[in-house]
Amino acid sequence: MANISTSYLGLTLGSPLVASASPLSKKLENVVKLEEAGIGAIVVYSLFEEQIIHEQADRDHFLSRGSNAHPEAQAYFPDLGSYNLEPDRYLAHLSAIRKAVKLPVIGSLNGVTRGGWTEWARRIEETGVNALELNVYSIPTDPVVDGVSVENQVVDLVAEVVGKVGIPVSVKLSPFYSSIPHLVSRIGSAGAKGVVLFNRFLQPDLDPENLSVLSAAKLSDSSDLSLPLRWTAILSGRVAPQIALSGGVATGRDLLKALLAGAQVGQVASAILSQGSDVVGRMLTELGEWMDEQEYESVDQLRGSMSQKKVADPAAFERAQYMRALTSLDDRFV
Repeated sequence: MANISTSYLGLTLGSPLVASASPLSKKLENVVKLEEAGIGAIVVYSLFEEQIIHEQADRDHFLSRGSNAHPEAQAYFPDLGSYNLEPDRYLAHLSAIRKAVKLPVIGSLNGVTRGGWTEWARRIEETGVNALELNVYSIPTDPVVDGVSVENQVVDLVAEVVGKVGIPVSVKLSPFYSSIPHLVSRIGSAGAKGVVLFNRFLQPDLDPENLSVLSAAKLSDSSDLSLPLRWTAILSGRVAPQIALSGGVATGRDLLKALLAGAQVGQVASAILSQGSDVVGRMLTELGEWMDEQEYESVDQLRGSMSQKKVADPAAFERAQYMRALTSLDDRFV
């Protein structure tokens, strides 16, 4: 039998399949089931910058209200234990997960600006998690702000978070930067040990009847794999951070493609949300059977063997692929 164990961010994983940040991890029993199914690690659902700032604002309000009314104004202070807002629950949940399972647990912090909220990276580390995933989710809308400034904001944020913790940090990016290879290289120089390609923006829709903007989460499937697969193959062997491919990993074959392109691990959520934790075992069995058939002894042996650096036709990942696709349409319709 092929050995499907691997490493990620310096952590030992029983398999190269990682549960990505999603509602799956909000219930402790789900995390236990995923470990039993063979998941290599789990990224816990994200704590958002906005949640932290909201909690800080609420506490500031309660602590300052009536503080000048009397020298003994401390009597007005609320019992902060009763204001157990989401950030506090998040830390408690991380601690509970860390105690319940043996597999690596990765916390997730979602934000875009530098500031006091990044101190929560240290607090997340104190729960005992093995690593931290920083999800940089932003949509630049100001015409005055140039691309360099947007990229600098990301790199500065990464450096700030890395400086607050001693555990490895990975950075989850969108695919909409002008030069992904340059940004990933800078993120590595800022101290990140990994990058996750890619996070998924919630795309809005319009309701003409009610003149409202609609927004809903859509589960990914194998058709979403092409974009992260291309960039994983392009970056593999060229940048220092390890790559976790996220988006479109729905089958064992998808996971195999991610590894062949050069990903250290594949992240999955939608397939589990739609099919249950049993899909993890099916995906890993499919991967192992292919490795046995092709006589690969380990995941490390096959990883990156179809990256851009190693394939016979590197241009297939660039403009030439676009030209070939158009030519194939000509053959069918012209």
